[in-house]
Amino acid sequence: MRRQQGMRLDERWFRLDESLVSAFVERWHPETHTFYMPFGECTITLQDVAYQLGLPVDGRYVSGCLTDFHVYIEGGRPAWQWFHELLGVLPPANQIQKFAVNCTWFQKTFEECPEGADEKTVRRFARVYIMMLLGTQLFADKSGNRIHIRWLPFVAWLEKMGGYSWGRRH
Repeated sequence: MRRQQGMRLDERWFRLDESLVSAFVERWHPETHTFYMPFGECTITLQDVAYQLGLPVDGRYVSGCLTDFHVYIEGGRPAWQWFHELLGVLPPANQIQKFAVNCTWFQKTFEECPEGADEKTVRRFARVYIMMLLGTQLFADKSGNRIHIRWLPFVAWLEKMGGYSWGRRH
């Protein structure tokens, strides 16, 4: 009996068309970031990504600038003090590498928002969740297992999250 080829996305399975994927892989040219198709060149556009992910591409841009990060926001307060104020806890020193925190610490510390949590606690869990998305999915680094605290400014004011452009620089 032939095993059905599929992929899992969250809790759902979907069928993977291997021949279609292979055709796209063969036509991809990394030097130009385009697919060479019989009808001409094409590529995935920023609008395609925005539509797929539901992220706005207009507004204030997201930047990972790290200049003088040790005294970053809010009147020159140290970044770790700000981290503690926003998330309510500091990671132990063995979970930190420079300004990056191990994902496993985030996952264990903020595993599940307590039932009946007050608004402040829910906001902390939301900040961590968004930081994990930013640090592991949208703007992952080479480590693959650490989240840089450079994302604090983007999660500090959750009401402003929808005003950022997640796809281009102005």
